[in-house]
Formats: sequence, structure tokens, C-alpha cells
Amino acid sequence: MEKFFRLKEHGTTVKTEIIAGITTFLAMAYILAVNPSMLGAAGMNTAGVFVATALSAAFATVIMAFWANYPIALASGMGLNAYFAYTVCGSLSAQGFEDPWRIALTAILVEGIIFIILSAFKFRETLVNSIPENLKYGITAGIGLFISIVGLKGAGVIVANESTLVALGNVGDASVALALIGIALIGIMLYYNIKGAILWGILITWILGIFAQLSGWYTGVSVLPDFANNSFMAGFAGMGEIAFKFDFSYVASNVVDFAVIVFAFLFVDLFDTVGTLIGVAAKGDMLDKEGKLPRVGRALMSDAIGTVAGACMGTSTVTSYVESSAGVAEGGRTGLTALTTAVLFILSIFLAPIFLAIPGFATAPALVIVGMLMMSSVSKVKFEGDTADVLGAFVAIIMMPFTYSIANGIMFGVLAWLVLKVVRGKIKDIHPVMWIVGALFVLRIVTIILGVSS
Repeated sequence: MEKFFRLKEHGTTVKTEIIAGITTFLAMAYILAVNPSMLGAAGMNTAGVFVATALSAAFATVIMAFWANYPIALASGMGLNAYFAYTVCGSLSAQGFEDPWRIALTAILVEGIIFIILSAFKFRETLVNSIPENLKYGITAGIGLFISIVGLKGAGVIVANESTLVALGNVGDASVALALIGIALIGIMLYYNIKGAILWGILITWILGIFAQLSGWYTGVSVLPDFANNSFMAGFAGMGEIAFKFDFSYVASNVVDFAVIVFAFLFVDLFDTVGTLIGVAAKGDMLDKEGKLPRVGRALMSDAIGTVAGACMGTSTVTSYVESSAGVAEGGRTGLTALTTAVLFILSIFLAPIFLAIPGFATAPALVIVGMLMMSSVSKVKFEGDTADVLGAFVAIIMMPFTYSIANGIMFGVLAWLVLKVVRGKIKDIHPVMWIVGALFVLRIVTIILGVSS
């Protein structure tokens, strides 16, 4: 252990690292319940997605542990899975494409390969630095709102309304009431700094749902674990239905649309990863004197390789988790923390029936709370100063939830920023990368107007 992770050098012990790894797992294990539910809505085999989520998380986290030696865990990213299921697959399904998730997985594979190339040539940092800071925070906040709406809609807390577009659902309905109770429970546990608050919130809400079903109040899909049909072997069989199921035929005839999908995945994952790495490292006092993260290239490459592996296994973009900060707060400082988390992800596969039985109203609170945490980035958005920065961020924030699309938020936010920069004569402030991004989005809008895509 000492040879691989240099525990003494980092002022930690095996016991501390293992406890930290367990803490990180508890803080992010909710993804094992949420991801199958979200990707299942896109038509994917939920049991297969569960196994793919656990295995890809373990694989990427092991790479982070041994290669980068950081206490950072990875798994299918929140926000990115929402874009996968509800924006990409939803749009493609509406256009008549069968198994749209295969196209989305192809986009993630391409994104991961691009990330590997960018990481190898150290170009990823250049991309990060070229995007206006206000826009970065605005996009993060917008994703938070989008995730929250997805959760509330899935539980029936908000419903469609012809007059007002959206309205409050029936609070007397079991799903709605339990989802609201779950949000309150997680909020209370966060207030008291209870470790794994989000996961505990999901589990308690689910248990309440079981009682509601047994009493006859809840009459939806059964929330009882099916140990007969949802064994871990069934999960591996389900994974066989989604692993390596790419669809490259779409790419040839829809180059611009596919490029936009890839870019949206690329853009969101890029800033999510870098922001997480810097945030977790700062919390654990792992930055150097210049405020930089040593071995950042290896950490970014771990993320990129994880994304490719995840796409091959059949899950959405794998990225570094900000919940790793929970383990760091417990004293985790090396890759041994990450290795511990990876082992727990593998062991969780044997609990597949339990995770797969967790209903949408139990995962909805997790989506809302994660949305709240992401929405906190709005406090860093500067609403004074350069109008381009202000409007770009604001447009990104409002367009994501109001158009039910992360891609639309990024697109209109970037274009608003570019237009105002040009109008104000500040062309020199525009990085070449932003011109390329802007041109791509203009092409996207043209194809929509011409009816080539939607």
C-alpha cells in the first residue's frame, strides 16, 4: 500500500483511507439507483445499465487510484445522463429513430476518444480557459434547474397544463407526497451533516413507498425487490443487450446534428470534470503553491478513458464526482480512497435487485437535491459588468429548463455571448475556439430552420 500510494508522504493511514473511500461511496451510490431509471426511460435495459454503471465506475476509479493517485471517484455523471435520456434520445425518438440510445452511446464514444486526444496533447486546459467564467457558472446552474425539473416531473410533482404549461401535481397522490417527503428528509440530513444523506434519503423514501404499497395507498409499479428475476446474472445478461451497441449509420447522414450532440457532451463533461478536480483538490489541500493540481493530466486521462469504457459497456458519460469531497473531508488523500470506493461499486452488483426496485419517486429527491447543489453556482455568476457575460450566463440558465434541453441552453448562451461581444466591438476578447463553437451552433440553428433536424 505504501509503495503504490505513498501514504506517509500524504500524512494518512490505511484505516483513514478506507473509511474515506466508504464515505465517498455512500455519498455517490445514489447513481446506482438513478442512472438505470433515467437511461431506462430512453429504452435501455435497466438491469444492464445498473451493471454497466457499477463496472464503469469501478474501472475508471481504479485508473484514477493507481495512475493519478488521487482520492477521486468517477461514475456516470448527473446532468450528462439527463441530457442523454431526455434531450438526445427524446429528440431522436420524436424523429422516428428506433433505439436512439445507440446513437447517444456512439456520441459518448466519440466524445471520450476526443477527450483522450485532447488530454494527451494537453489541449483540454486551453479549452477550459477559452470559455468565459460567467458562462461556465451559468451552464452549471442551468443544468441544476434542468435536473430538478426532470426529478419533479418524473414523480408527478409538476404536470403539464394547457393554460400555464406546468402546474402542481396531485399532492394527495402517493408518488407526489413521498417525493416531497424525500426532499425534506435529505434536506434535514444535510443540515445535520449526515454522511451519505442523498443515498439515505433515497432508501428511506423507498421504504416508505413499500409501506404505502402494502397499505394500498400506492398502486403503481411494484417497489418490492424481485430477487427471482433481477439477480446480478440477469444484470450481466441485460448488459449484453447494450454493450458495444453503437450506431454509426446515423453519423454519415446527420453530421451536423451528431457534431452538436458530441459537443454538448464534450462541453458539459469538460467543465464538470475540471471543476470537480480543482474543487476536491482544494478541499483536501492538494493544490501546489501556484494553485495548480499536480498530475492533472493523469486525472483528466483517467476521466477520458472512463468515458470510452462506459460507452462500450453501455452507460452515459463517466466523469469525476464532486461527492469525492465527502471522502476527502474524512481524511482521504491518496488513491487508496478511490480504490476502496471502486471495490464497493463492484460489490454493489450483487445487490442489483435492491437498487433496481427503487422507484422514480424515491430517486426524484436525489435529482432535486443534486440540482440544488449545482444551482449554487449561480452565486458565482456576476450580474454586473460586461453585458455579454451577464446575458450569456442568464440565457444558458433559463433556456435549459424552459426548453427542456441542456444543449439548447449551451447553444443560446454561447451565441448570446458572441453576438454581444461583436456588437460591442470586443472581438479581440473572443478566443478562436469560441468562433468554432459559435459556427457549429449557427449551423445547428440553420438545420432546424430548414427542417433537417429538430
